[in-house]
Parts: sequence; C-alpha cells; structure tokens
Amino acid sequence: MSRTVLALLLLSFLLSNGAIEARLLHLTSSGSKYLTKNELWFDQTLDHFSPYDHRRFNQRYYEFLDHFRVPDGPIFLKICGESSCDGIPNDYTSILAKKFGAAVVSLEHRYYGKSSPFKSLTTKNLQYLSSKQALFDLAIFRQYYQQSLNEKLNRSNVENPWFVFGVSYSGALSAWFRLKFPHLTCGSLASSAVVLAVYNFTEFDKQIGESAGPECKTALQDITKLVEEKLATDRAAVKALFGAAELQNDGDFLYFVADAAVTAFQYGNPDILCSPIVEAKKNGKDLVNAYATFVKDYYLGSFGANVQTYDQRQLKKTAVSEDSSDRLWWFQVCTEVAYFQVAPSNDSIRSSRVDTRYHLDLCKNVFGEGIYPDVDATNIYYGGTRIAGSRIVFTNGSQDPWRHASKQTSSPDLPSYIIRCHNCGHGTDLRGCPQSPLSLEGNAQNCSSPDAVQKVRQQVTQQIDLWLSECRNTGRSYI
Repeated sequence: MSRTVLALLLLSFLLSNGAIEARLLHLTSSGSKYLTKNELWFDQTLDHFSPYDHRRFNQRYYEFLDHFRVPDGPIFLKICGESSCDGIPNDYTSILAKKFGAAVVSLEHRYYGKSSPFKSLTTKNLQYLSSKQALFDLAIFRQYYQQSLNEKLNRSNVENPWFVFGVSYSGALSAWFRLKFPHLTCGSLASSAVVLAVYNFTEFDKQIGESAGPECKTALQDITKLVEEKLATDRAAVKALFGAAELQNDGDFLYFVADAAVTAFQYGNPDILCSPIVEAKKNGKDLVNAYATFVKDYYLGSFGANVQTYDQRQLKKTAVSEDSSDRLWWFQVCTEVAYFQVAPSNDSIRSSRVDTRYHLDLCKNVFGEGIYPDVDATNIYYGGTRIAGSRIVFTNGSQDPWRHASKQTSSPDLPSYIIRCHNCGHGTDLRGCPQSPLSLEGNAQNCSSPDAVQKVRQQVTQQIDLWLSECRNTGRSYI
C-alpha cells in the first residue's frame, strides 16, 4: 500500500466525527445529488464588527475528502448562498476536485437553514444578516478549518492552497471574498455572480424578452395583458386558475406570474415554456389557460416553487422554519442589493404594476419603516462591476437575466467568459444543462452547445491551475 493511500486513510480516520460514515455513505450511493450530507458544526461569532458583543452561534458546514491529496492538496471552499445548505452538491466542482486532488468544504450562510443565531427572525434580530458579516464568517471558518487540518496532520504554520467557488449571490460572495481577503485564497470562481447592486433592474425583463425570441416574447406579453384584464373582472377566478388563490395582494400575484416565466430561461428549460404557449397562440387557443398549465405543471410542480414565497403575509412571519429563506433573502434585498425586477417603461413582459413602488411597499410592509436598499453604499463598498480585485474568474450564461448584474468584461486579472447557447442560464459552467434540476457532475450533454460549455470550462480550469501553481511556487495560500 502506498504512503499516499496510508496517509489518506489516516486522515479519514482522524477527521471529525462521522467522516468515515459519510465517506462510506458516498461510496455506496454513486450518482447521488450530493457529495456528502454529513453535517458538521462550527462555533461562529455573531457580530464581527463589534468590540463588545461576544455572542456566538452554531454554523453548519460539510467536508468531502474523497479526492484530497494528503497533505498538500488544495482546499476548495464552496460557498452556500440564500437557502438552506443541505450538503455539497455533486456538480462540476466534483470533477475539478478530482482533477486537482482537492478537499471540498462548504459553509452554510448565516441565518439560513440550520445556522440561525436566533429563534425568532424579527427585523431587529436580522440586523446581523448581511454580506459583510457573511464574508467574515467565511474568513474565520477558513482559518479554523486550516488550523484543525494542521492539528490532525500533526503540523503547524502550514497553509494549503485555497480556492473559492460560488454561484449567483454566493458567486458574488466568492468574488468579494477574494477582494476583501486576498491573503486567504489563491483565487475565486464567480459563476453568474451578481456583484452589482441594482435599484431598478429593468435589464432583467429585457433579457427575458431576448432569451424568449420574438414569438415567445409576444405570447408572454399577450398573457400579461390578458391576466391583467381578468384581474379587473374576476380576480378570484384567475388566481385560482394559476393555483395561487391565497395571494390576496394583486402585486404579489403579478410578480408570481412573471417569475414563473423567468425560471424557464434562467435555469435552462426555455422550450418547456415557449413551445406550448407559441402553439396555443398560433392555433387560437386560450393563452392564459396554456400558461396556467405551465405554471402549475412545471413551476409549482416539477420545479418545486411555492406560492407562499410571493405572499407578503407569509414573508412577515418571524418563526424559524423551512420557509424562512424567503423572508431572509427579501431582507437582504431590502437592505443591501435591491435587484428590483421592475417592468421597463416600454416593451415589457411583466406587468407594469410590478414597479419600484411595489418593491418599496413590500420592504416597508414586511420589515417596517425605514427599511430600503442602499445600493450606492453596497456598490461603493464592493465596486460593483468595477470591482478592483484580482484572480477572480467570472462566468455567465447567455440566456441568464442575472448576467446584467455580473461582470461581463474581461481583463488579465479578472477574466470573464459568457457561455452562449440556447439553454445556457444561471451557473451553467458548474451546473450543466438544465441548471435545475441538478445535472450530476454538471453534465453538459443536454446543453444545445456542449462545446461552448466545455470551452469555457477549459479556460476556467486553466486559470485555476495557474493560480494554484503560483500559490505553490511562493509557498503561500495566496498571491
């Protein structure tokens, strides 16, 4: 038996309780959606910016060591975002971990999932929920994990090379982590990273129109107009038709109607939406019924969306539950980043009633007076798309409306790539096609242009390889 295998077996034995069980579970569940779901816990500081408040809370994390090259392999920090983090997803990161001999660790975002500091999510208790606090969580966790690894390998003052990964909001956190803590990572992959806080995000709706194409866009616009007319004549009936009778606020309902279409383009399933409504329009069939069928069968069905996500009465609930993520993300939207998906003044797909006032009223109604997003402060702090970091690689899918809040221009220190194909959406480089539901190991064969995905993956891999090599050559975990 080789010394490397012996070392790996020893490390697997020594690492935290449950690691052996998790490894065996992985080996017996080939093709699982998760690399591991074995929960580990870390004692985290509640307020990183107060010299007086020393309260702490338990933060959930995961580790995956199957491919780790002991003792000097890199450590991939895969950031969890604005939802419950129930394990490390088996996406393209697993391929990269195998290639580079990396351990993969993942920290749940504060407040989300099982990492809530409080039993009640009142607006006052949410004051510690911010990207700034989350970045410090990652930095403290990174130091803790490196130290604990050193102790288990009976060594001191040794740094493995680290690399950070994230998609969407966690993609922004990945970029911002490298910006704010460049001494703690060799680089970052910022996939579909929404680094620009946007107050009135009209480009979002415009991209949906471009991704839909002329025929589907026209059908969607017709549907919006017809739904608005039905709301005026028989509000209860049209809401019931969409399986959304509980949405008493018409603005909430119109937001829900718009969002259902968004997911088809954002997550790589455009034909599921466009084919039936374009056909219905050509054949003179009821467009609203055709769209309602899509919403109920796909959006609320196989996609798994919940109508309560759009109900402001639900968003006001402060008890910690499985549905808390909606309230938590809206708090971050209403205080930091906005991304208000408002209707453009001309040629919009979504209802014009989904406007700035709707969003500001939601923030006030759900969280109280004085709550609104200071996007200027956020962009001053991080730089928006003028982010001045280095060794951050940005990727975006051509059909993804969120790419207009990402960095799409390339430079030597901040390369940026757009994957262009019919169903290339949010996080395509790591998720493959479609982007939801999960394609194991980020399988790209169902992308309309697998070669386009593979080309960008090769470019990303080359950047990771280069930056990890530069780290090793300097003997540090950063450049």
